[in-house]
Amino acid sequence: MRILIAGAGATGGYFGGRLAQAGQDVTFLVRERRYQQLREHGLVLQTPQGTETLQPQLAQASTLTGHYDLIIVTIKSFGLAQVMDDIAPAVGPETLIMPILNGMRHIATLQQRFGEDKVIGGLCKINATLGDNGEVIQMTPLHQIYYGALDGHNDERLQRVDAALRGARVDTRFSDNIMDELWEKWLLLSTLGAVCCLARGDTRQILTSRGGEALLQAVFAEILSVITAEGYQPRPAATARIYELLNNPATPMTSSMYRDLTQGYDIEADQVIGDLLLRAKRHSLVTPLLNAVDVNLQVYLQQR
Repeated sequence: MRILIAGAGATGGYFGGRLAQAGQDVTFLVRERRYQQLREHGLVLQTPQGTETLQPQLAQASTLTGHYDLIIVTIKSFGLAQVMDDIAPAVGPETLIMPILNGMRHIATLQQRFGEDKVIGGLCKINATLGDNGEVIQMTPLHQIYYGALDGHNDERLQRVDAALRGARVDTRFSDNIMDELWEKWLLLSTLGAVCCLARGDTRQILTSRGGEALLQAVFAEILSVITAEGYQPRPAATARIYELLNNPATPMTSSMYRDLTQGYDIEADQVIGDLLLRAKRHSLVTPLLNAVDVNLQVYLQQR
């Protein structure tokens, strides 16, 4: 299978690297700075088991040729418009596009550009970041990737994707209900991002503060009400697990949006929080805490 990984950050670098190690024909589509970094140092994977270095196949938008069987999009959501232009020459009649992005807006955006039949559902769970020299640092053994047809019909094309991913050294979840998985991932990451950015701390600091648990509970309830109005049919066991994971002061957690914010980087405010507010407005839902978070993030972006 010919696979294009759009982006070689922590997510794209890790899962793309594992696919390349498994013998798949993998090319990373990257910008100039990352291109030079990977040419100089290789793709370095630092995992709890040790350090591995790969010499990846690289491409830039200007050098991309031929169609790919699978394009996995792993960039920040605010870069999607540019990436869609970049990958367009690589999309052929049989190409499938698997976005691994935060939020849900990107699905409709990709479908409008390339067609509903080309876009499949995808998400990952991994604790990873990039080091100072661009190395991918996997901080815990967690490395799950979920994928499946958005309508639940996993046809032959999806079976081929599954076969390719199952051959890599990652924990694969071939789902016939990927939409629920996507809603639940958004519930988790948006709740975590909202409370961390609003309180400017990790979950341990929040939960051990006066009113911290009440804040978490209220934000979680607002977000759950929005995604339920949008079509998610709550799975009580799944939502309970998400809340228990967040409401555990013994395990401090932060979101990638909060980490980006504390480092002065651009953030996925519109995609993670702003889109929830738009959906809440569509259903006349009152979400004062989400509004407070959104204002907070807008002020941050103005001050950058």
